[in-house]
Amino acid sequence: QVQLVESGGGLVQAGQSLRLSCAVSESTFSLNTIGWYRQGPGKQRELVATISSGGSTNYADSVKGRFTVSRDSAKNTVYLQMSSLKPEDTAVYYCKARRGSFGYWGQGTQVTVSS
Repeated sequence: QVQLVESGGGLVQAGQSLRLSCAVSESTFSLNTIGWYRQGPGKQRELVATISSGGSTNYADSVKGRFTVSRDSAKNTVYLQMSSLKPEDTAVYYCKARRGSFGYWGQGTQVTVSS
């Protein structure tokens, strides 16, 4: 059972930055991908960004150029650096790890962007 714990959420103003962390209970190299997802008020959960065990990254169009996913393998931690935040980025942000057909979710961290 892979455990993930997100942190770093909070309340910021539009245009500011925030960095989320996802602490993983085992080596990130043992997992196919680790992704960040978000669910805004009244919206479905959507993919934000992913990073593979090989380091390849993928982003939703809505965050390209503003968000960066990275990892610190020594700390078993994946980060989501968010810049130029917009009110529409307001959501609960979740970390998800995938190994084969299994997916493991964290509990989420709230990000609120005020205008």
